[in-house]
Amino acid sequence: MKSPNTLIRAARNTVAAAICVTALTPAIAGDLGPTVDDFSNPSKNSLGFDRQFIDDTTAGGQTKAQYSVEGGVLSARGQISPPRGQPGWASTVLLLDPQGLPQDASAYEGIRLLIRINKGNVSISANSSEITNYDFHATHVARRSDGEFHVVEIPFAEMKRVWSEQIPLNTKTLTSLSLVAFDVQRGAFDFEIDEVSFY
Repeated sequence: MKSPNTLIRAARNTVAAAICVTALTPAIAGDLGPTVDDFSNPSKNSLGFDRQFIDDTTAGGQTKAQYSVEGGVLSARGQISPPRGQPGWASTVLLLDPQGLPQDASAYEGIRLLIRINKGNVSISANSSEITNYDFHATHVARRSDGEFHVVEIPFAEMKRVWSEQIPLNTKTLTSLSLVAFDVQRGAFDFEIDEVSFY
């Protein structure tokens, strides 16, 4: 079985160009509230921006994903079917600004998830406008086998780039957060997310 780091590295090589909107404009200081998405709206995140869903069909894969929002929970499930010689993936993108302008999250220590992962691999990335090669700071979210929702806190300081120089994440330049289901071979994924926030 491949290690989570190996899986993230493989998935990030493919998904990098598609998982978020970026801009090379200066950071905009503003009042970025802690809640990014509580999934109380069927189509928009808590900041009022449409959720985006992208998968590997843009790169020749055949991954099938289904998303639904019910009772304040986003359910994401499907079948990873990678392109030949590449990993497969399905990404949920939560914009912090509708034009991809950088937002200041420096008042916070990290990202908090209330999540249940039933099958497959999931990572979370904090996408900065300063990263121009799409190797964003990310973390694999560990799956627990008890079938319960868990609060997962991911400090910004512990998020890493996969193939590039390890530089600190500039939290004043975040454009979006991405939840990515991925695998290097065919397989099912199934996760539910109740809330995404900063802490």
